[in-house]
Amino acid sequence: MVLTLLDAKVGMANKVDQQVIDTFRRESLLMDRLVYDDAVSPGTGGSTLVYGYQQIKTPATAGFRAINSEYTANEAIKEAKTVKLAVLGGSFQIDRVIQSTSGQVAEATFQMEQKIKGARNAFHNAIVNGSSVVDANSFDGLNKLLTGTSTELGTTAVIDLTAMATQAAAFAFLDKIDDFLSELDGVPTMLMGNSKLINKIKSAARYAGYLSQTEDAFGKAVDAYNGIPLVDLGFYTSVSGGTPTTASVVGIFARTVGTAQTGLTDLYAVNVGIDGFHGVTPMGGIGIHSYLPDFNAPGAMKTGEVEMIVGMALKNSRKAGVLRNLKVQ
Repeated sequence: MVLTLLDAKVGMANKVDQQVIDTFRRESLLMDRLVYDDAVSPGTGGSTLVYGYQQIKTPATAGFRAINSEYTANEAIKEAKTVKLAVLGGSFQIDRVIQSTSGQVAEATFQMEQKIKGARNAFHNAIVNGSSVVDANSFDGLNKLLTGTSTELGTTAVIDLTAMATQAAAFAFLDKIDDFLSELDGVPTMLMGNSKLINKIKSAARYAGYLSQTEDAFGKAVDAYNGIPLVDLGFYTSVSGGTPTTASVVGIFARTVGTAQTGLTDLYAVNVGIDGFHGVTPMGGIGIHSYLPDFNAPGAMKTGEVEMIVGMALKNSRKAGVLRNLKVQ
């Protein structure tokens, strides 16, 4: 069965979980637009949460034939793929003294909202940068899934956007984007990058008259290029050795592209659908749950949690793509 977060919310009896889903949807156009195949069952005997699917690597072709001759046979090429569902979330603790000083409801609500934002940022990061090799508890993201595919473009040359101050330069950049989009199967659901790149695209689109706006499910304006929403995936905070580090989900890198280059970033495009790029969740509904602190239970510190069980699948390699090496600084 194919579900969205809105579908999942309708089927939930827990009002807190409904609010958690609404917060995810408000804070992330990507999470709101994603569809999820709730098809994974752990079964019995210790089975793992693995989703298997066939990815279309090369489509079938057709052509003309002469009379009294046969067609040249070829077949669509598929590749068996699997994705292991990951458990993503976090917890927080509140001292019970807060109940009698500043009011536990307000503090618990604040901490839950912040934890949801943290989970959203971690989900965005995994969708782009996830690697089950680097982190066995994660799933593979677009950066890994698209490396070496026919829709990974721009690997051999830098597109310099740092001095895009003329209409001609803007048109030239949009030509590059259009060439990139032409390699995909269908119009993408959204274009995703960091704030610097999204601002460059909006600037170029203004020059060309192709900057438009759409609305999300909550009536908030979303900038779009030629009708395709532009999504800034924001920042992700990680903690190493007790020290938090914050960086853009879609980073800005130093790479060797012919020569050593700095200030390079990437643009991702996805076509969301059950036949393209979609989420995977456990059978029976989207696996998002929240747990509020129980201030009536024994113990000084009360724990709250938010958690989602999810993986990502790309069933057609042309339903997503990445344009590499866009110089933004």
